[in-house]
Amino acid sequence: MKSKNSLVMTKYLIIGLGNIGEEYANTRHNIGFDVVDALSQKYKVTWQNEKYSFATAFTLKGKKIILIKPTTYMNLSGKAVHYWLAKENIPIENSLTILDDIALPLNKLRIRGSGSDAGHNGLKDIAYRLQTIDYPRLRFGIGSNYAKGFQIQFVLGKWQTDEIALMQKKIELACTCIEKFVLEGLNASMNGANNVIVE
Repeated sequence: MKSKNSLVMTKYLIIGLGNIGEEYANTRHNIGFDVVDALSQKYKVTWQNEKYSFATAFTLKGKKIILIKPTTYMNLSGKAVHYWLAKENIPIENSLTILDDIALPLNKLRIRGSGSDAGHNGLKDIAYRLQTIDYPRLRFGIGSNYAKGFQIQFVLGKWQTDEIALMQKKIELACTCIEKFVLEGLNASMNGANNVIVE
């Protein structure tokens, strides 16, 4: 006979960072939203407007995956992450935060188990609310093809037409890496992402 604890389903929280509002849709800074949207479409689940986030969930090989898109705006992302980790009783190591990264070229993804915020306001607030920098994150390279002084405009700008096909391939790879993170662990997901150049 199985113990009560063995019947508890392992849960994971996948956080897509972005800003709510039509003006931010399809911008580089909202790529976290786009990745979790792609996962929700793949598994045919519907978003609900919950506390601090749009949220949805599905089960993958006996593991429950909760997706969230914080509605707190980027600079207060940690408020939503802290709330949902506590609400669902999910350990930090079972979370994965997806964000844009200008330090990575457009053809790269990078997964890490911890690290600095590198000036990203979403990560900065998550670290502040969780009181640690030791939480897994998937950085989605957006490149740095902007003139000096125009970083904000670039990050908040829409994808160029010639970038869209590559961006969509990377979204597919990101979804695969998230599944690998849940099913096989952090190291396996890192191996599936960090040395890959998407063409």
